[in-house]
Amino acid sequence: MLARRDALLDLLDALISEGPVSSFAMLSQSSRFQREWSSLYAAVEDGELDRQWLRTYLARQVPQQGVCVFPIDGSPWPRPRSRVLDDRQYVYQASSDVNGGTVTIGYPHSLLEWCAEPHSSWSLPVDVRRVPSTQTAQEVGAEQIHALALARADFLEALDIIAADGKYGNAGFLRRVKGLHCGTLARLRCDRVLHGSPPPPTGKKGRPRVHGARFAFKEPETWSTPDEVMELEDPYWGQVRLERWGGLHEKKGADVPYDVIRACVHLERETPPPALWLAWLAPEPMPAEVAVETIWRAYGCRWPVEPAIQFRKETLGWTQPRFQSKEVGDRWSELTAIACWLLFLARPIVEDKPLPWQKPQQYLTPQRVQQSLQPIFCADWQPGSPSEKARKSSRLAAG
Repeated sequence: MLARRDALLDLLDALISEGPVSSFAMLSQSSRFQREWSSLYAAVEDGELDRQWLRTYLARQVPQQGVCVFPIDGSPWPRPRSRVLDDRQYVYQASSDVNGGTVTIGYPHSLLEWCAEPHSSWSLPVDVRRVPSTQTAQEVGAEQIHALALARADFLEALDIIAADGKYGNAGFLRRVKGLHCGTLARLRCDRVLHGSPPPPTGKKGRPRVHGARFAFKEPETWSTPDEVMELEDPYWGQVRLERWGGLHEKKGADVPYDVIRACVHLERETPPPALWLAWLAPEPMPAEVAVETIWRAYGCRWPVEPAIQFRKETLGWTQPRFQSKEVGDRWSELTAIACWLLFLARPIVEDKPLPWQKPQQYLTPQRVQQSLQPIFCADWQPGSPSEKARKSSRLAAG
């Protein structure tokens, strides 16, 4: 924090100690915001954050060994009525503004997160960027992954896995992240048609073959013998069968071969759900072969990003303010990301304070941590310089 740092610190205190944010202006009424209400807007309008340092610092807070899963996803900030804002775009959103509830106007954001705990709602932002109209979400996502790999390049005992959904499952995106220290895992459509490696040249004249045998997901007769097969019993997924084929590529992506994993779950049921197809691009250099079970379970760690985004929007009020410039919105996005980390780090020191209608929790969710955080704030503790408002209050109390 370079400018307006004291006001920014007060804003963070108010953000993590209050309940659901009803409006941005109401944060100035928090007991933790020791300044006038105008300082609230001055903090985000005039404040400065060293974003490059922050992204590197957060990436290095993730454990330095073991499997670390980084979900990547997108989320919109709707601004359909802010006609004077620069660089607004059509973005997907469950809204009725345009096209009957699927499209609105606003700012798309690319979120690279760390799954702190699988099967929980703890997904912590490592890199949050607004996607400009001059770039695609895949291009911005690739830049985020490159920055992550650079920040964690010396963590040789960690296996970093990027877990992406279907819009990233193509050679165009995988080509951009090929050769990095982290592996990339992306979901594939169930109607894809890939090709194997071409046969060795026979010495005949003519152009060498680029594609090998056809591999169609919906045509089992085109599948070759899997390179790896694993069957296991999972408490949640039931009977699971995992199959893995290596060296497959797309018709327009022969330079990006990757492994394909087919995951079938709940095979004990009379009608199991459809199989899940995944593309796995291994890290380089890869210290050892990654087991197919490790890869499949890493994709399941994408789930926490969904409730984490919902918490940021509904409780922290990420997309609630109506700022007058996109740069101020970017700064607010970074602040809500920092707030998530502060809540995560506060878990060991808070005691669960459930409301009368709430059940006690053994593993606290982000909202429960925020709800239970107020008692640990000391009345006289201030992270920054005391404001004029706070100094006047102290003098009145002493008099």
